[in-house]
Amino acid sequence: MQFNGFKKDGIKFLKDLGSNNSKEWFIDHRHLWQKHIQDIDILFIEEMGEHLQALVPTIHFRPKVGGSLFKIYRDVRFSKDKTPMKSKIGLLFWQGSGHRMQSSSFYMHYDKDEYFIASGIRNFKTDLLKIYREYIKNDLHRNSLHLIMEELKDKGYLFGEPKFKRLPKGLDKNLDHIHLALYSSMFAYKSFKIDDVFFSEKIVDRCFKIYDDMRELQEWVYKMSISNQN
Repeated sequence: MQFNGFKKDGIKFLKDLGSNNSKEWFIDHRHLWQKHIQDIDILFIEEMGEHLQALVPTIHFRPKVGGSLFKIYRDVRFSKDKTPMKSKIGLLFWQGSGHRMQSSSFYMHYDKDEYFIASGIRNFKTDLLKIYREYIKNDLHRNSLHLIMEELKDKGYLFGEPKFKRLPKGLDKNLDHIHLALYSSMFAYKSFKIDDVFFSEKIVDRCFKIYDDMRELQEWVYKMSISNQN
């Protein structure tokens, strides 16, 4: 079976889930999730993964739940949202041998209203945050990131907001672009309302064009993430 777009029945399922967010309801309707979301997502992951290998030959993708397809069950121990099921579907393609969530990636998620296409790392855990801050002490690394970000902004892409208000100790506030040390993540993104492209094979081309635009950022984040291995 070939991927030819996400399904309207999948969006309907997410709308119904929004009104019936319980494990009991999901178990009763799991067959619809599998048919209209999981099976379609796996087809997308397989096709998109093969496309991405043209950009990054070492990209990882695993077309299964717990691999490139995120679990729909929410771990409420670590979430402010205590509803048992997630309202959005996450898909990930990552580079590197570390944990997928701390690896430079191409990412997509969608819910009942919109879809979000991104590249980079969406949250630095403590160890990776330290690596990032050390990496941008280097003028070349910091300046190249600034240029990449400005070029992507000029193309209409957005970035996550800085998390911190003060620079960490040991950084000179007079250095060019040192404000980059205030970030706790590094990713660019663009979002769209659910549209006809989403329901057609054209969504692969749209994602690939965006990922191609973001390739330099993805590569910068990847090199940063493995810099302590050298």
